[in-house]
Amino acid sequence: MVTRSLGTDYVVVGAGAMGMAFTDALIDHADVHVTLVDRRHSASGHWLDAYPFVQLHQASVFYGVASTVLGDGATQLTGPEAGLQERARQSEIRAYYDDILHRRFVGPGRVTFLGGSDYFTDGSSHFATSRVSGETVQLGVRRRVVDAAYLSPTVPSTTPAPFSAAEGVEVLAVNELATLGSAPSNYVIVGSGKTATDAIIWLLGNGLAPDRIVWVRPRDPWMLNRAVVQPNAAVALGLAADTMEAATDAESLDDLFLRLEASGALLRIDPHVVPTMAKTPTLATWELELLRTVENVVRLGHIRHVGRREVILERGSVPLAAGSLIVHCAASGLRYPPLLPLWGPDKIRLQTIRVGFPCFNAALAGYIEATRDDDRERNRLCPPNILPDSKASWARMQVRGTVAARTFGSEADVAAWANACALNPARIHPSQQNDPAVEAAAARLAANAERGLARMAELSGEPLPGDAAI
Repeated sequence: MVTRSLGTDYVVVGAGAMGMAFTDALIDHADVHVTLVDRRHSASGHWLDAYPFVQLHQASVFYGVASTVLGDGATQLTGPEAGLQERARQSEIRAYYDDILHRRFVGPGRVTFLGGSDYFTDGSSHFATSRVSGETVQLGVRRRVVDAAYLSPTVPSTTPAPFSAAEGVEVLAVNELATLGSAPSNYVIVGSGKTATDAIIWLLGNGLAPDRIVWVRPRDPWMLNRAVVQPNAAVALGLAADTMEAATDAESLDDLFLRLEASGALLRIDPHVVPTMAKTPTLATWELELLRTVENVVRLGHIRHVGRREVILERGSVPLAAGSLIVHCAASGLRYPPLLPLWGPDKIRLQTIRVGFPCFNAALAGYIEATRDDDRERNRLCPPNILPDSKASWARMQVRGTVAARTFGSEADVAAWANACALNPARIHPSQQNDPAVEAAAARLAANAERGLARMAELSGEPLPGDAAI
């Protein structure tokens, strides 16, 4: 039963990273009112469900909203990542988004937040129902609905383990590691991605001997060296130049990745295994050294069933020691819905545009929504990009993102906005424009960009538009 109505220009469904970044950029550049709806009680999306020892995998300044930098851009002075920029922890990220929501959005009256609410439609009408009170609000939408949850990640705490287990076998989501009442005999870490590596690094950091870890790793992952993903123009241009240079001479996708490894851009856990997984989260070299101490790695595919004495996988089984704890890190993380135009006839569906960095992409979409009037032009400037999983999809992402960056970067106002946006990993601060290291990296990129892009398109099967020559 509808109890009240609310008029608004935009309904943004999802107060996670992309919804917050889009809303921030939109209200910064247009005189509009936004109603932000989320099933969770507050902003920050999956960070409310993440494991308590998680940190950003990238520099803090690349995350959040365009108007307000997360953290203070400090360089770490001590510890294993000395010289790299700070990375926020879960508590800091939650506090940051809570401050943005209430101080910047709700306080001035630009945004109404309907937390703990489910959005739904009935015909052409829009509604939000509170999970707390049961109250249903009818939303009078004057302009657009924005689906900011189109790429919402899946995390272990809200996703059941993708295998069955016998009665009495203890299976816990990674979140519960921090609240164990007693230590198991062994830990069976299930998953190939960043969550699994975070869990192992946390366990080893808490004094666990590596031989008490069994790592079920269905695929070996390629990972980006965190040292080359920094808010420094020379470093960012150097990574782009390395990528195009490697692609120019690559004989195959495997050769491309091995060349990037040789340049220092990519890392792999086992130097004797060529990875097939290429979601490419960042990893520091000190973390790599820790991960390599775990020698009991099971590569028999995905787990089908965990019995009392054995783990049954796609291509065989391994014994299970008594008292072992199965740690579920096997949620897919990234989601891969169909690529659709961001601006559709029914709604805006937020997706990535350039390579990676979802917060920048969402902020860019918010800026384009505020400053352009024609959906065809908006979609031309912001074509949807894919998220990577395999080597081929990683290369396709690079091709699509490079072409998109050329397209939106050719607009003077967009280029100026992007270069002033701290979320943008490709920005060049005015103080760095005449830096010899920046100039050298830019020259190296220019020398390899055309051939590298063409070769990467050929290797990945991603066609280039007719005007994509650089």
